[in-house]
Amino acid sequence: MQQNTEMKIPATVLTGYLGAGKTTLLNRILTEPHGKKYAVIINEFGEVGIDNDLVVGTDEEIFEMNNGCICCRVRGDLIRVLGNLLRRKGKFDAIIIETTGLADPGPVAQTFFVDDDIQKGARLDSIVTVVDARHLMQRLSDTREAEEQLAFADVILLNKTDLVTETELVLLETRIRITNPYARIVRTTRCNVPLSEVLDRGAFDLDRILSHDPYFLLPGGEEADPDHHAHDDEHCHDEHCTHPHHDHHHHHHDHSHDATITSVALTLEAPLDPFRFENWMQTLIASEGQNLLRYKGILNIKGVNERFVVQGVHMIMEGRPTQPWPPNDPRQSRLVLIGRKLDEAALRQGFAACATDAPAAS
Repeated sequence: MQQNTEMKIPATVLTGYLGAGKTTLLNRILTEPHGKKYAVIINEFGEVGIDNDLVVGTDEEIFEMNNGCICCRVRGDLIRVLGNLLRRKGKFDAIIIETTGLADPGPVAQTFFVDDDIQKGARLDSIVTVVDARHLMQRLSDTREAEEQLAFADVILLNKTDLVTETELVLLETRIRITNPYARIVRTTRCNVPLSEVLDRGAFDLDRILSHDPYFLLPGGEEADPDHHAHDDEHCHDEHCTHPHHDHHHHHHDHSHDATITSVALTLEAPLDPFRFENWMQTLIASEGQNLLRYKGILNIKGVNERFVVQGVHMIMEGRPTQPWPPNDPRQSRLVLIGRKLDEAALRQGFAACATDAPAAS
């Protein structure tokens, strides 16, 4: 399984609100002497795109999609572009997708799991969110998308740090942690960051993270080690969109900050009953899938010597056994969920009921 994963083309999603610095980061990636060739997909909102003209001249292949927001009607175009790229395997080393500043990265992430051909040929390496340190708090107060871009990130570039004080940076990082407790935060100025911080991180592969840090999902782990790594609501911003969850006011940015996105960290000492857990998750996803932005966990399944890794976005969940539990490692199940309007008490109760020593449901 690992060999098959290594053969897949890695794809990095660059997201972030308008003006955060995504194109600056993309230009840095394309001009660094890394010796790799990237296929770049740029999505702009509006019929006339300019981002393609802002990208420095390179011999990279750049595909511009400007007929809508990538998280809505352009998603079919994204599948087609990715499919065409994968049929030309060997012509490039990796794929970079730069979304419009108004995009929700969730559906983009789902694309790598819902299409069979893409799932076989490509892997989502990480979602990198660029944020403007000077204006982040304002964006979080008046735009829903900025919050969702944070929630879904594996890596967050806290950009334009030269425009704020150290005290402000600490407050910003604390605020980011409220939305996303396990993304890796990297401070940058003009997106000047080593490419190893944003590319080929395997950050979306939870098993890879846990192989380096088995305690990654432990509550409080971020405070213990600030050098950690590491989310969507079906909506769009296209005024012609017919998506049932589309709120046309989003296009005019007159909606207020959605403070309902929270994270819940669950732990359980007793082994999990696999059937109870599967039934609980299926029920949870069926009823709350649209509100579940991102979830990751490492589970101790009764009778199984390997750690079981589970992760998902919205209603798409995947899980598999991985390496054996280390001899001296406590076999504790840990599950982190990020979502909207999460009922923490109900989640804790439901997770606890999955334990093998929990009373059977009447």
